Amino acid sequence: MQLWTDLEQVPPGFGPSVVTIGNFDGVHRGHRAVLGRIVQLARSDDARAVAVTFHPHPAAVHRPDTAPELITGLQDRLDLMAETGLDAVLLVEYTLDFAAQTPDEFVTRYLVDGLRARTVVVGHDVRFGKQNAGTLSTMVELGGDHGFEVVAIEDVGECVPPSGAGQQRWSSTAVRALLAEGDVAQAADVLGRAHRVRGTVVHGDARGRELGFPTANLGGITGMVPADGVYAGRLRRPSLADGEADKVLPAAISIGTNPTFDGVERRVEAYVLDRTDLDLYDEEVVLEFVAHLRPTLRFDGIDALITTMHDDVARARVILGA
Repeated sequence: MQLWTDLEQVPPGFGPSVVTIGNFDGVHRGHRAVLGRIVQLARSDDARAVAVTFHPHPAAVHRPDTAPELITGLQDRLDLMAETGLDAVLLVEYTLDFAAQTPDEFVTRYLVDGLRARTVVVGHDVRFGKQNAGTLSTMVELGGDHGFEVVAIEDVGECVPPSGAGQQRWSSTAVRALLAEGDVAQAADVLGRAHRVRGTVVHGDARGRELGFPTANLGGITGMVPADGVYAGRLRRPSLADGEADKVLPAAISIGTNPTFDGVERRVEAYVLDRTDLDLYDEEVVLEFVAHLRPTLRFDGIDALITTMHDDVARARVILGA
């Protein structure tokens, strides 16, 4: 997949293309259905499949105090989009100047002149251009003016929100709510994969090693960290080649402040099951969350903590088939 961060990077004469537009935070099953649809249309029409997405998230520019927490960091969002078969992603820097374009200016510059769009695929609730003035009917009208077809797609899928009250479509909002509750299994149903965060392994208190469970503590985390608790999951090492030994490792993941030791700093740390030989310091790793094991607890003593940690590891082994 080609990645462009500016229209000037689009090769001369590129296209024709089938284009969609969106933030794609989380790249959940609904997003993947849309992206898969444009790939399908492009392949059947001898065109290129292109997604236009934005960084930072528009909400972070317009209302930074209330912007939603991002489900995936930028690198993971692009990696997941690439898995859908896209030919290219145009990553637009979202600024107030960009947001000031009229719907016609945006469509003309980016979709028509930049990407030579033959087909534009959007949802029924699409909004674009200054003050979100552009709607589906606007896009259809502009398509008639500029000679591209507009394909409107329905919302895809259903999921149960944490409240259990009714159904809602697959959405980034639903995933955030599930992760905030620690329901990583249901979040995975919406995402179509295990939720992941990415970070660099940093030095901690070495308390886990003293207890017999050496952990990789993450710093510089991107991606939404689920609710405090203990989880079964996996630790992935992007620096290793696919299929290489120790590329993907089963793990028990702890999130919280270590209340037994009166901790105050919220930490994310992973114990690779039955491994004490790994040196992961300064390495970038990805943690995937498979199942919630228990909430974070305060124990009366070290012995009770160690007993529970052994139970956590045993349950994680069963869940992960390790």
